[in-house]
Amino acid sequence: MSASAAATRRAMMPTSGAVRWYVLLAMSLTYTLSIADRYVTSTVLDPIRREMSLSDSGIALITGPALAWFYVPLIAWSAMTSWTGLARTQIGFVLSRMGVGVGEAGGTPGANSLLSDYFPVARRPMALTVFSLGAPLGAYLATSVAGAIADRYGWRAVFLALGVPGVILGLLIFLTVREPRRGQMDAIGAEDRPSLATTWRFIWSQRALVHVMFGSAMTALWGWGLLFWTPAYLQRSYGLTPGQSGEILGSLHLWCGSAAVLVTSWLLGQSWMTDPRRIARLLGWCVGAATLVSIFLYASHSLTVAKALFWVFIPAVNFYIGPCFGLVNNLTRPAMRALTHATAIFIANVANLVVAPQLVGLLSDWAAPASGPTAGSLRFALLCLAPTGFLAAAHFFWAVRHLVRDQERATGLAA
Repeated sequence: MSASAAATRRAMMPTSGAVRWYVLLAMSLTYTLSIADRYVTSTVLDPIRREMSLSDSGIALITGPALAWFYVPLIAWSAMTSWTGLARTQIGFVLSRMGVGVGEAGGTPGANSLLSDYFPVARRPMALTVFSLGAPLGAYLATSVAGAIADRYGWRAVFLALGVPGVILGLLIFLTVREPRRGQMDAIGAEDRPSLATTWRFIWSQRALVHVMFGSAMTALWGWGLLFWTPAYLQRSYGLTPGQSGEILGSLHLWCGSAAVLVTSWLLGQSWMTDPRRIARLLGWCVGAATLVSIFLYASHSLTVAKALFWVFIPAVNFYIGPCFGLVNNLTRPAMRALTHATAIFIANVANLVVAPQLVGLLSDWAAPASGPTAGSLRFALLCLAPTGFLAAAHFFWAVRHLVRDQERATGLAA
């Protein structure tokens, strides 16, 4: 038997539960480093801004968009994260963040497609929610751990510390995780690889998919867009160091964010939650309620009040990722999943890494006095962004009426 035939035969063999969960754990760790590498700049945003003599819109321009527009595997983006710490000029910093974006572009879409071929339709929302544990864990690394390193060794050391583990994890995945047979968990099964145009036509014809994608993107614009500037907001408003602000946010991401994801994973594993319409309604109500909380959070001038409201806001920013991944996978045909996720993630990252940081930066500069950005100008800008969460909630509710039909069309299985 040839090597290629043997590989094909192994890929078609049934996968044990232990293997499935090993792959899920490996992908979750990958996503953890992806989120950490992506948002670590927000923890040290003000130190970088001061060293490079930039305005709020200037620091937003060299951090967010450079990553999003070039959004290539884990080893590459981890190496580029290390390079960020060595950058001495604005151009070097921008190029290194582009490299991180190039690396991450191949990570999350590929992981979603891979996990969809390891877990059946009814279990995908649960599996993808476990995968999304990488968001709060990565945010913890990007805030608490990164802040402590920055206080002790400076902001450059943060990027060097986060880069090396990813190279090791990338090698482990390369050596131990195999590609499953595409579509083996769907009634439709694998099909010839569709063209880019065919995939995008199918995406646009799936009305529920469009609403879920834009609901996810608007949630990222609102939640992660606010969190991008929150360390700088806490440092300016309450005189905290990067380490102190990171300690506040990191512990909440670790405990509240992770708890929200785990509870959501358990919830989606229940038989009465297999109806996708219930998942979309859950997303709509939770994001809508958390949007109100975020408005009160950034309007408050009390650190005590802010800490209390973070207990609601941060879980909401973390919990939506897994259910959205699960819905997108179940609304897309097997051969189209990686490209569909790449499209969804590109839209979401343009929203939360281009539009949100730049909009907040421009509004903050506009409201700032001649001496430069202040806590007040940044507070004003964040309060302008906060209500966008209501539009995210509306998209999830709009998706409900099309979900059953569109899921059956994509998977060949009744919802």
